[in-house]
Amino acid sequence: MTSLDRAEFEELLKHFQTAWEACVKETASSNQNRQRQPGGGRKPALRTTADKLLFILHYLKTYPLQEILAFEFGMTQGQACYWIQTLSEVLKRALTFMGHLPERNPAQLAASLAESGETKFGIDGTERKRQRPKDNEEQKQYYSGKKKTHTVKNNVVVSLGSRQVKYLSGTCEGKKHDKKICDEEQPTFPEESTLYKDTGFQGYEPPGLNIQQPEKKPRGRELSEEDKQRNALISKVRVIVEHVISGIKRCRIVKDIFRNTKDKFVDLVMEIACGLHNFRTAYRSKSTPAAAYFQ
Repeated sequence: MTSLDRAEFEELLKHFQTAWEACVKETASSNQNRQRQPGGGRKPALRTTADKLLFILHYLKTYPLQEILAFEFGMTQGQACYWIQTLSEVLKRALTFMGHLPERNPAQLAASLAESGETKFGIDGTERKRQRPKDNEEQKQYYSGKKKTHTVKNNVVVSLGSRQVKYLSGTCEGKKHDKKICDEEQPTFPEESTLYKDTGFQGYEPPGLNIQQPEKKPRGRELSEEDKQRNALISKVRVIVEHVISGIKRCRIVKDIFRNTKDKFVDLVMEIACGLHNFRTAYRSKSTPAAAYFQ
């Protein structure tokens, strides 16, 4: 129901508590006409911080209708909407405290990757379905010919050793090509590192990198056996990126058709889903070391 086990929930709760207290303090200080002390007034349905964390994790993982979520937690639909918006920001702040959110500034990516000490990365695009826009121009922009439906799209840069999302691009309309997103954002990488990519990024070759990309089949001819073997080896490495994207989409809010209409919320939930994946991966690697994929 939350994508976390008991130990992971309790570990995240420590930082969520700190983030919630900071949020309450900021809200109280911003209201100069406040008469009650923080915590005064009618008691909410979500009494404890653990209740609040369970609420938002359950929503992100299962993505129920707000009416259903409100029924489950004993509140009105309006209250559920309020808590979704509020606690999403608190959860993002908690993941920031823990250092699990992906980099969002493409200019700072090289420094962030160099700090991690890893040298092998994969880049790929991922699409998420959204409700069909009512505006005709929006329909054209968000219609993905690949998925045959209306979508939004992100590029992710994944570290192939630790299997974590190191960079998340901005959320774009589904019509935009993966390579065009890279051309516009220009993410940076440490020199001499290796970048694995698929043919959707044909022509994207940042300087100073060792680029690994499968060979396309020539028109009217077959690939050589050497090229086929090389493509198979690259695919065995690149599948790690697909596994990471699958881990991100354990939160069904970034897998099912997106229904929320609040501005920028579609980008926020993707960032949180990446942060939760990074948290799970880092926490579980402490007890179960990751297999050595590279010699």
